Amino acid sequence: MLFLETGLVVIYGLCLVFMLGFSLAQWQLTRLARRASPLPPPPMPAAWPLVTVQLPIYNELNVVERLIDAAAALDYPRERLRIQVLDDSTDETVALAAARVAHHRALGCAITHVRRPSRQGYKAGALAHGLAETDSEFIAIFDADFIPEPDFLRRVVPYFTSPAIGMVQTRWGHLNENASLLTRLQAFGLNAHFLVEQVGRQAGGHFLNFNGTGGVWRRTCIADAGGWHADTLTEDLDLSYRAQLRGWRFCYLPQVVAPAELPAHLDALQSQQHRWNKGAAETARKHLGHVWRAPALPVATKLHATFHLLNSTVFAVILLMALLSVPLVAVRAHRAAFEPAFRLAASFVLTLLPLGYYYYTAWQRTGPRAGRWFGPMFGLFLALSMGLALRNAQAVSQGFLGRASPFVRTPKLGASHSPTLPARRYRLRETGQLPLAEGLLTLYFLAGLAAGLYYGSYGLLPFHGLLVVGFGTLTGYALRQRLAGN
Repeated sequence: MLFLETGLVVIYGLCLVFMLGFSLAQWQLTRLARRASPLPPPPMPAAWPLVTVQLPIYNELNVVERLIDAAAALDYPRERLRIQVLDDSTDETVALAAARVAHHRALGCAITHVRRPSRQGYKAGALAHGLAETDSEFIAIFDADFIPEPDFLRRVVPYFTSPAIGMVQTRWGHLNENASLLTRLQAFGLNAHFLVEQVGRQAGGHFLNFNGTGGVWRRTCIADAGGWHADTLTEDLDLSYRAQLRGWRFCYLPQVVAPAELPAHLDALQSQQHRWNKGAAETARKHLGHVWRAPALPVATKLHATFHLLNSTVFAVILLMALLSVPLVAVRAHRAAFEPAFRLAASFVLTLLPLGYYYYTAWQRTGPRAGRWFGPMFGLFLALSMGLALRNAQAVSQGFLGRASPFVRTPKLGASHSPTLPARRYRLRETGQLPLAEGLLTLYFLAGLAAGLYYGSYGLLPFHGLLVVGFGTLTGYALRQRLAGN
């Protein structure tokens, strides 16, 4: 029994060390971001280069017309602009897209409706197929839920100031941030990535990533890096690392915002999170070794790339810590010899301070009155993240084990600034026993809360409280969906 208890303490301690390393990496990026200066505005090109705008879509009935109209409204020299609607749809989206393409073509827009024989390679396959049908020097990409501003290309293309710059990424905006607490929490997390993490990476000369949309690529960069690959669910992160390992430089523009729609329902968010986290693990499995074997990369860049690629692994570590934390309450109560170790572990709660600094910096940058409610939002965001730990840990394990799975796109509603949600056309059906497991974990962490109160051991009460709120929310949502017959 002593051996088992010692093992629990040691594994929990290793998890704390990993979380401390991740938190310190985010703290360093925050310091870099706070000191960063905006990039100087570049001169306008003497001649505007040829640009192709790619719009990959799949069954996007709610947003396809809005997307095509926004692309056609881009204020760029007409003779230098091409638009490809890369349509792999199997429903009425095809007819809607064809009609809007015909409308804009009749008005003089160089727009094509590209259909493939199959959906092979999913989004990566569609982008590669479209690339083979254009000779443009630059490729802009927008997912179906984006509405680029008319001046997007005129503001972004000039930043290709050097032949070594292979990609320019912009910041995501949020069309429906105020639709619900769920969308506000998503915006809270994404803003930290776009207002702090990406800014810090650029300031420190570390690897950036193309976010899959809202960015412009140099065609020769895509080709030199090996083109689009479909062997991960995050083709954007994969190509980003292949290109930068080849020596290409990326540029990030937080001042240019590409408005987009956030998932408005929890099942859509869960599906998106699964794809992002599984794909990140697949990309880490594919490239982490190459990063550390690259002789020209500074050690600091390799360390930041490691935590960048292992970002999704945080969910697996959180889940392991959560599972171990309940029996550790009893171990602490009955094993006085472990008390020094527990006191040392308690100091690791300070790992929340760098993360709080990271998110608070982003919160400050979103508006002058944002900081008023930071504490509750940060706590709810942590609870939601912990509640997603089981699903995301499963995705991470599948990614590291190399288990293939289809690319499941996140359904879009066509939501806007209005708090009223449009009717749902596309639904994601729950499969497997995850809702049951989340319900059991809610009870498990409630037992942890009770044990802490019983033994008078209060150190883990906040952790268990956040876990109960997070897993309880997912369980309640699943029950409501079941009762509603959805």
